[in-house]
Amino acid sequence: MRLYLARHATHDLVGNILSGRCAASALNAQGRREAALLAEALAGARIGAVHCSPQQRTRETARIIADRLKLEVEIVDALNEIDFGDWTGRSFAELAEDPLWARWNDQRSRCAPPDGETMQAAVDRARRHVETAVADGDALLCVSHCDVIRGLIAHYLGLDLDHMLRFDVDPASLSIVDLGDWGARVVAINRVPA
Repeated sequence: MRLYLARHATHDLVGNILSGRCAASALNAQGRREAALLAEALAGARIGAVHCSPQQRTRETARIIADRLKLEVEIVDALNEIDFGDWTGRSFAELAEDPLWARWNDQRSRCAPPDGETMQAAVDRARRHVETAVADGDALLCVSHCDVIRGLIAHYLGLDLDHMLRFDVDPASLSIVDLGDWGARVVAINRVPA
């Protein structure tokens, strides 16, 4: 079965603040345009369901796509952003001065944010969900977050989580994985519709 992984579109905090599970993260005008481009790119795909993280930015992105596909959106906690604990809402400039932040980015398999979730826990919860959902038979679109998608792709490529920052997952990008009894094949990573 085919799994489509879309990162939420742009909001005002992208690139400046570690949004994590912050409540305020609505799409901006650019993000709404990006989501519309994603919807158009997926219009011909045979997607049977749209699932998304509970965060506002993912719900808005998913709604724009689902409207184009004439599908409902199912909000799924397993697709939620990593719980960044004490880092949530901090600026990337501020985090750059934190030695633990550098360790987290070099050693995702062995490090965790202070009072937060491990990368492996986030990947495991998302993986369990998508593998159960795609077993239902139809292609599935999951709208989630950069690191959750990176972690899933790293898992399906057989990469250690310490190496997941070797590829990008941009806002409003699409990655595609085919899953079956035979295993998994990554078809595309970080496609951004233009």
